[in-house]
Amino acid sequence: MILGIESSCDESALAVFDPQKGLLADLVYSQIQTHQEYGGIVPELASREHLEAFVPLLKQLEQTVPLSHLTKIAVTSGPGLASCLALGIALGRSLSLALDLPLVGVNHLRGHVFSPFVAVHAENPSGFDEAFGKLLPHLGLIVSGGNTVLFEINEDRKLMVLGETIDDAAGEALDKGAKLLGMPYPGGPLIEKAALNGDATRFEFPRGMLQSPEVKFSFSGLKTSLRYRLEKMSDADLEEAMSDICASYQQAVVDALVLKTKSVLKRGHFKSLGLSGGVANNRTLQSAFGKVAEKTRVPLLVAEPKQTGDNAGMICFASFMDPSGTVEDGRGLEVNPSWKVG
Repeated sequence: MILGIESSCDESALAVFDPQKGLLADLVYSQIQTHQEYGGIVPELASREHLEAFVPLLKQLEQTVPLSHLTKIAVTSGPGLASCLALGIALGRSLSLALDLPLVGVNHLRGHVFSPFVAVHAENPSGFDEAFGKLLPHLGLIVSGGNTVLFEINEDRKLMVLGETIDDAAGEALDKGAKLLGMPYPGGPLIEKAALNGDATRFEFPRGMLQSPEVKFSFSGLKTSLRYRLEKMSDADLEEAMSDICASYQQAVVDALVLKTKSVLKRGHFKSLGLSGGVANNRTLQSAFGKVAEKTRVPLLVAEPKQTGDNAGMICFASFMDPSGTVEDGRGLEVNPSWKVG
């Protein structure tokens, strides 16, 4: 059984994965309330919260899975905030020494890569290997506050990055757009809520990189376009148009993600399409991806809500699925804040 530890940003998380049964425990302590008043993540506060959260989480975990039953420890060692990653690794080292267990470092983004397959494994653990093989080659999109990555897992189970954002991530664009609109952090879900009754065609916002044949995303121009538009509006105008602006802005993000993904999907013989990361919870994005999957007749795998944010379940699952995405440096494991997914 594999213990997963996640502390790359503002969630402290522990989980246990049993290859024969699936996830036996998946605990997350969120720091959103701590950082809301600052409008974003404060690394020093995040580190302090990790320090305070992990011992209670470990005690809670032991009520479900005795530590003596563990066989390996997998900890996020990058990418992420260095001070936060260091605390998770310190916990991993301590438990590795105390329990005499092997310790591996896992790439956080590869956790997102494989997170849509957690539910596939849960359906039939004993037949998972065969089921996974039938879904390859797989085209997946990680879309979160810090990353927008389009990738392929080929029939040899090798991961290849096909395209990334050249500036802001999609989730970052939503959060920054929300901040311009006067919404608190994290603003992405608030834009989605405000957009529910809005007209997504009322305002025109740019879709970055759509005219380029390159597999790249860009969202910085979108945020700038919103800022210029708001400068020309009075408070009364903004109040009247808020739902339409949110719907139009959100649709620009969704269109950029979907259209570029669809162009790649047409190039190959992919047998499945995946969506993961925090923004994968956005219903408009899910609906748009669902239509693409239906039209191209490939199954759509969306990570379960509990595996979309920063969580330890995907970390221990990735260590089981993806030995090439781990670093087996044991107790000498080091922080790698800029570790690339590829």
